[in-house]
Amino acid sequence: MIEMTGIDKSFNGNQVLKQVNFEIKKGEIHALMGENGAGKSTLMKILSGVYERDAGTVVVKGKDVRYTNPKQAEKDGIAVIHQELNILPELTVAENLFLGNEKTLGKTGWMKTKEMNEIAKKQLAKLGLKLKPTTLAKHLSVGKQQIIEIAKSLMTNAEVIIMDEPTAALTDREIDTLFEMVEKLKQTGVSFVYISHRMEEIFSICDRITVLRDGQYVGTKTIKDTTFDEIVQMMVGRELGERFPERKEHVGETKLSVKGLSRKDEFENVSLDVKKGEIFGISGLMGAGRSELVETIFGYRKADRGEVYIDGQKVTIRKPSDAISQGVAFVSEDRKSKGLVVDFSIRENLNITNLKTLSEKGWMIQSREKALYTEMAKKLHIRSSGSEQKAKSLSGGNQQKVVIAKWLGMKPDVLILDEPTRGVDVGAKKEIYSIINDLASQGVAIIMVSSELPEIIGMSSRVAVMCEGELMTILDRKELSEEKIMHYATGGDKHVR
Repeated sequence: MIEMTGIDKSFNGNQVLKQVNFEIKKGEIHALMGENGAGKSTLMKILSGVYERDAGTVVVKGKDVRYTNPKQAEKDGIAVIHQELNILPELTVAENLFLGNEKTLGKTGWMKTKEMNEIAKKQLAKLGLKLKPTTLAKHLSVGKQQIIEIAKSLMTNAEVIIMDEPTAALTDREIDTLFEMVEKLKQTGVSFVYISHRMEEIFSICDRITVLRDGQYVGTKTIKDTTFDEIVQMMVGRELGERFPERKEHVGETKLSVKGLSRKDEFENVSLDVKKGEIFGISGLMGAGRSELVETIFGYRKADRGEVYIDGQKVTIRKPSDAISQGVAFVSEDRKSKGLVVDFSIRENLNITNLKTLSEKGWMIQSREKALYTEMAKKLHIRSSGSEQKAKSLSGGNQQKVVIAKWLGMKPDVLILDEPTRGVDVGAKKEIYSIINDLASQGVAIIMVSSELPEIIGMSSRVAVMCEGELMTILDRKELSEEKIMHYATGGDKHVR
C-alpha cells in the first residue's frame, strides 16, 4: 500500500528524521514504536501531508506522491486519528463527525441536520457507543470524544488509518470494541499504522512492528518472531531491566485526609487517608469519578459536602491556588487544556508554578530560571532544542515531562498525578516511576490515578477502587491483583475498612 524510503526532515537546523524507511501492506496492522522524540509523529505527518519531506520518496498504491496538505492524502485514502483530540466542544456529536464534509441542501448551504444525525447514530452504534448525536461534545468524557474521532476517521472510507495513541483515554470495554472494529476492517483490506506505548496492545493486535530511535530507522520485526525485551532494546539501545523500579517504603504519619467528600452526580461520601512517603493509587473504570475526585481535592471543582485535612488541620480549598498554598501539586489528565500553556516556551511553563522562588521584588531572575530548566531537563530527560522551545512543538511525552517538571520545581508536600504516564514511552515511563519513587522516599504523599492496572499494582502502596462515584474498597499492597481490582471496579461487594 505504502512505501517510504530514505526520509529526511529537519526543523530549524535540527534533524529529526534521517534516512527513515517504512512500509505498510494491504490489510495489516503495523506498529510504529520509539521513545518520545524518536520521530514517529513527524514521519506520519509527512505521510499525511502535514509536513513536506526534505529528502526521500513516498509511494502510495504504486504512485510517487508529494503531498502539500492533508486533504490530498485523504483523497488517496489516508486518514489520521491524532493523539491530541481535534474535537470542537461547542458543536454536537454529529456536527463534529461531519466537520468539513457537511451534507447540505443543494447550493443553499442549509445542512441536512436530520440526515446527519441519523448517519451519526448508526456510525456510533457500530463502535458500541449509545450516544445522542445532538449532545454537545463538551459534555462528553475524554474517552467518548476519542471514539468520535475514530468514528469520524472510519466515515472517510479510508484505506490506511493512522492511529496515534488511540486507546490512551479509553476504558477496557471501549478498547475491546475498538480492537474488534479494527480486526473487521483489516479483513476487508484496510491497513492500520498503530502508534502506541502500550506493549500489551502492540503484541495483541499488530502484525509487524517498526522501531525508530533518535530519528533513525532501527528495524522491522514480525510480532510473532520478536519479544517485549527485544523491542525495548531496539527502542532505547539498552536493556531496560525490571519494568517498575524497586522501592523501599518509609511510610510516615497521615499527611492528607478526605472525609465524606461528595459532588452531585460525580462521587458520593468518599473518605481516605494518604500518608507521608506513600504512593496511594486510585483505580476504576472510565466514569468512576476518579479524576473528578482528585480535581475536587485540588479545588478545580467545588465539593458539595465533605472536609479536607492536611497534617490533621482542616483546610479550606475553594480554588487551585488554595491547594498550592498548602503544598499540594496536581498533574492533570489532560495536559493540552489543563497542564500546559502550549504557546508558551518550556521556560515560561516552568515559571508558572514557581514565580515566587524565581523572582525578587517582582522581577524574574534569569539565572534561577535557567537553573530550574537545566535541573528539570536533566532529571526528566526532556528532549528539546532548549528552554525557549514552544511547548506545542514538543512530542506528547516530552510535553508530559514539562507538566511534571513545573510541579516538581515547587517541591510539593502532596503530589496528585492523574494518568502521569499517558502517551509516554516505556523508557520515559521508568524514568517517571523512578522520580515518583524518589519523591515518596523524601516523604512526599503521592496520589496516583491510572487506567493501567499493571502500573497501579507495580507502583502503589495501597489502592482505592471506585465504581460509579462510590469508593468500593481500599486494598493493601499484598492484596493487589488485576482480578481483585476489576472485581470492585465493576461493582463487586463494597468493602471499605
